[in-house]
Amino acid sequence: MVSGTVMFNVQQLLAGQRRALARAITLVESSVEWHRAEAQKVLEAVLPYTGKSIRLGITGTPGVGKSTFIEVFGKMLTGAGHRLAVLAVDPSSPVNGGSILGDKTRMEKLSRDPNAYIRPSPARGHLGGVSQMTRESILLCEAAGFDVIVVETVGVGQSEVDVASMVDFFIVLLQPNAGDELQGIKKGIVELADALIINKADGEGRTMAMETASHYRHAVNLFSARAVRTPIVQTCSARENEHIDTVWSIIEGFREQSVESGEFLKKRSNQNKAWMDRLFVETLTTTLKTNSSFRLLSNEMARRVSDGQLTALGAARQMADFVLKLQPKQQDDP
Repeated sequence: MVSGTVMFNVQQLLAGQRRALARAITLVESSVEWHRAEAQKVLEAVLPYTGKSIRLGITGTPGVGKSTFIEVFGKMLTGAGHRLAVLAVDPSSPVNGGSILGDKTRMEKLSRDPNAYIRPSPARGHLGGVSQMTRESILLCEAAGFDVIVVETVGVGQSEVDVASMVDFFIVLLQPNAGDELQGIKKGIVELADALIINKADGEGRTMAMETASHYRHAVNLFSARAVRTPIVQTCSARENEHIDTVWSIIEGFREQSVESGEFLKKRSNQNKAWMDRLFVETLTTTLKTNSSFRLLSNEMARRVSDGQLTALGAARQMADFVLKLQPKQQDDP
């Protein structure tokens, strides 16, 4: 790093060097402007080498066994010759903004696997808990040669919308509790999920897990509003390593079917367009905040809306009109 310039070797990243991958992800996660500029150059350079992985989202309530499931699932994949990257989005520390769950501690065996890469990614207050830069991190992992990317989210909540918008296959892990768990499930989560996996189907919990699966199969048939497909319901035991291979078979079958129908590439294309629209709004908002005239107008509109002198829609339209009238400064003729 010299005079605000980051020297980054893209070839090292493409060669799969873990240190280069870590540095690249640090760049895309950085809020420093010239780090972001360098990150954009890296992303543009590696873009032709991306897109060849299967992207998975995994979520579930605390205590459902996400870490155990991902570790056993990951070891099975690396044992079969795959290279796995886990992007685990953590709540941020209120003190220093860093990740606080310690994913490498939670997945100790997988973290030592040479064909696996685990990257805790602090959410930093981003809506839903999914790191704003997780999408770019996925691309970097693909460029480094990882063919299975797992995005683990924080709990069950708003984050599901975010993670479902960036993955090919979305898994919701559930507890074997047919009563309370079924009452607590939201219709929106079922509509987002490609698979509902009831973990801990072992020992005394095996019978309850089977009952839970039966309840969910009935429930998704009743209120799944998606015309294309209904979420698959499957039991497994990460602790006993039972039916983990079945989960992978379900994912592979889904991918083969969606690739053959053209839905796989169509979904990714739609995700990219939606991400562009979102980034445009965020970039525009950030740019406007640096405009002193707009800041004054925004503060005035906020005061008038707060005092009941103006409707929110009226204020928004005035601010939009201001933006439309903004013109770049003309360069003097040479």
